[in-house]
Amino acid sequence: LKWNKKGNYLLSGSYDKTTIVWDVSTHNGFIEQQFNDHQAPALDVDWKDDTTFASCSTDKTVHICRVGMPRPLKTYTGHADEVNAVKWDPSGNLLASCSDDCTAKVWDVNSDRKDPLFDFKSHQQEIYTVKWAPTGPGSKNPNKLPMLATASFDGSVRLWNVQDGSCIQVFSRHRDSVYSVAFSPSGNYLASGSLAGQLYIWNVMEGRHIKSFKGKGDIFEVAWNKEETRVAACFSSNVVCIIDFP
Repeated sequence: LKWNKKGNYLLSGSYDKTTIVWDVSTHNGFIEQQFNDHQAPALDVDWKDDTTFASCSTDKTVHICRVGMPRPLKTYTGHADEVNAVKWDPSGNLLASCSDDCTAKVWDVNSDRKDPLFDFKSHQQEIYTVKWAPTGPGSKNPNKLPMLATASFDGSVRLWNVQDGSCIQVFSRHRDSVYSVAFSPSGNYLASGSLAGQLYIWNVMEGRHIKSFKGKGDIFEVAWNKEETRVAACFSSNVVCIIDFP
């Protein structure tokens, strides 16, 4: 479920295989457009701009759609298993996807190529989520290296250079599946949370862990505040923890 930047559209993806753009600019919200192109449940959606978005599905595909267009602008079919997440980079030119096929892929949406710009295959198990660093073109930190983080059920978090496709860091302290990662606003730090309730905060470029917290239950999501002074984590034990940083 995602708002567009303008705030007039709300985008939802569903188990019913469809994605819907809802017009919420008035008190009586209505369906602007329903997209029926996926053959299986839609697992994630993300806006590129106010009218263009990406969606992914258990049908192994990634679609790029635009409000007002009856068919997807592009369909990527490179994954061999269900696609768990899609995320646009800060510039809106690159789209990352990750899958149960243990790969993450970066697609150059401005080119006509059907294959990914980068195909990251180092993880040993399913990749549940990907996150772009708030760095590089289009971000608030344009002079810093553009990077992508991938989090896997193999217990590792990997950091990728999306200029040359190289792996910058492997964060392998977790002993259980990593469900969530979040970059700090500066892009200097990365928080990761695992199914064992373990939270780590990493120095991105040095590759070292600088803070840890162990809670009860599994961590489903981690998030930073704007000031980069706190990290929140939500647990399966009905608890939300807030950790001071540093």
